[in-house]
Amino acid sequence: MYKFKPILKSMLWGGEKILPYKGIISEQKQVGESWEISGVKDNESVVDGGADTGMTLPQLIARDGAKLLGKANYERFGEEFPLLIKFIDARQDLSIQVHPNDEQAWERHQSKGKTEMWYVVDADPGSRLRSGFSKQVTPEEYEASIADNTITDLLAEYDIHAGDLFFLPAGRIHSIGAGAFIAEIQQTSNITYRIYDFNRVDANGNPRELHTEQSKAVIDYNVLPNYRTHYEAADDKCVELVSCPYFTTSLYKLTKEHTIDLATLDSFVIVICTEGEGTITDCCGETMSIRQGESILVPATVTKLDIVPNGKMTILTSRV
Repeated sequence: MYKFKPILKSMLWGGEKILPYKGIISEQKQVGESWEISGVKDNESVVDGGADTGMTLPQLIARDGAKLLGKANYERFGEEFPLLIKFIDARQDLSIQVHPNDEQAWERHQSKGKTEMWYVVDADPGSRLRSGFSKQVTPEEYEASIADNTITDLLAEYDIHAGDLFFLPAGRIHSIGAGAFIAEIQQTSNITYRIYDFNRVDANGNPRELHTEQSKAVIDYNVLPNYRTHYEAADDKCVELVSCPYFTTSLYKLTKEHTIDLATLDSFVIVICTEGEGTITDCCGETMSIRQGESILVPATVTKLDIVPNGKMTILTSRV
């Protein structure tokens, strides 16, 4: 099992919640994102603790291959780690954006697309986010709404609270609102088309680049009645949240010792602790502590996990 050093990203819109949430002391300001587990080029996670301290995630995959990823994943992805795990703290609204799918991203950028999900860890009173269109629009109406600053009038908005869940397939227009603190699970891709940025400027007084033409061609203009993903939480049970071709994510709200059977699973598992603390012991007897704001990568060779919460603990697990 592996923990990694978080990759902290200061952002124009970033807040001050991530460091205390993770128990990190740092002078870094406006930390908007903590990349927990990443194989993204130039942002590769580094092992923190144990015999492999200092190794990067790509180096682990190069050494262990299918033993780490799972046989089918290794055949599918090679030495590219397929998921990117983040915590996001929005002090201001993030830009409205969209991501291309695999085919579009490969044609334009030789990259994977980005399907993702958000699990709301915490939210200030009145926090909101946007996901999808609230009414039918044409690509031309969409483009005009950016030009006249009315794009937000076309989007579905949601009040959010801890535990809320949103699945965002590639092509769905979206933005995270001020006051949202989110765990994000996504395909390994850093391709984002920024649609609208509320006319903000950077530290040098320059507006950030928009990708109006690129976004217009990849957006899914279909309107759904509800873009929120519903589930029923239950103590000490596995509750599947999302299952798609890119990841399967489950929720565990634990009050007592719980065993996760991985014997038939041909995949790594990522454990993300969003609340509380406890210990995880694998089938080989290795025990690792975990607390809120920490993530652990479990190799595909592990056949079971025994999890002991210290009081109440909430974790997400994600696999491919």
